[in-house]
Amino acid sequence: MKLALMQPYFFPYVGYFSLIKHCDRFVLFDTVQYIRGGWIERNRVLKTGEGWRYVSVPVERESMHTLINQAHIRHDPDWKDQIFRYLEHYKKKSPYYREVMALLDNTLDTSERSIARLNERSLRATCEYLGIQRDIQAFSKTGITINEPQKPGDWGLSVCRAVGANEYVNTYGAIELFDPEKYRAAGVPILFLKNNLKRYDQGRDTFEPGLSIIDVLMFNDPKAANELIDDYVTSATGVFPQG
Repeated sequence: MKLALMQPYFFPYVGYFSLIKHCDRFVLFDTVQYIRGGWIERNRVLKTGEGWRYVSVPVERESMHTLINQAHIRHDPDWKDQIFRYLEHYKKKSPYYREVMALLDNTLDTSERSIARLNERSLRATCEYLGIQRDIQAFSKTGITINEPQKPGDWGLSVCRAVGANEYVNTYGAIELFDPEKYRAAGVPILFLKNNLKRYDQGRDTFEPGLSIIDVLMFNDPKAANELIDDYVTSATGVFPQG
């Protein structure tokens, strides 16, 4: 069984979904420290004209010891409407604007206060829209207890041992945290994955790579979006060809 372990991000970029598709079991790591201002509460979309901007969910100011699954969405009745306003300009040039806005409306139309649960909900809904069938589960709901590893890169190995996975996959973005030889020696080889972030038509001359999956879906139907998701390379060492 191939296992991937990632924090629950808010409508993450295409490479996150590459990881979901490449593994057999995807675990949302929601029992570690919540860090404000990261991908858990926001992501990037095109802004009017050139460049990109953030769309975000307001989160209460929590203590430095708050875990991801303990972080709460701040009561602000306008935050969903603000996201929709920031995306309104897509209507002029995006062929799948209505479908994506319906997906967002259904996902965000909830009284959920946990940012972790909201992101879990959004990931499941996006995978369903894309036709991706995968076992996605929050770590806090598994009932598994593990001792905290000495190094951040060892969390994956500890979870793999706990659930009986025999291979661990992770995006290349955190390569420096991992010791591939340690994983291999433990009988759980690690595989790094890097999406090629292939260009697609964003209705402008300058392409902005690595934006939220929201942007990908605005300009691509599920079949084309899956082709972008499947456009990746892997490495057992973390070394990738240049370019």
